[in-house]
Amino acid sequence: QVRLVESGGGLVQAGESLRLSCEASGSIFSINYMGWYRQAPGKQREFVAGISSGGIKNYQDSVKGRFTISSDNAKNTVSLQMDSLKPEDTAVYYCNIKARTSTWVKDRDYWGQGTQVTVSS
Repeated sequence: QVRLVESGGGLVQAGESLRLSCEASGSIFSINYMGWYRQAPGKQREFVAGISSGGIKNYQDSVKGRFTISSDNAKNTVSLQMDSLKPEDTAVYYCNIKARTSTWVKDRDYWGQGTQVTVSS
């Protein structure tokens, strides 16, 4: 079993910052990728940012320069520092990892329960 626990969501005003954190635990053999997705009301879930086990980072264009993803591979944690938040960043944010539970299985996606981020104007 693999479990992801997120924290750090909340309500802020435009221009302020929030930091999301996610810790993965359980029967994890290896994690190849960690990232964040978000889903706003009435919209599909979308990729926000991700980081490979080798440290390569990717961002959605709309958050480049404002959000920073980081990870601690030893602790199986990933964080998302969100600065200069905008009302359009309002969404439920989900932690995602691509991991395997043994050397005999393929990577699969695991998801957190989601944390609400609300940015008021």
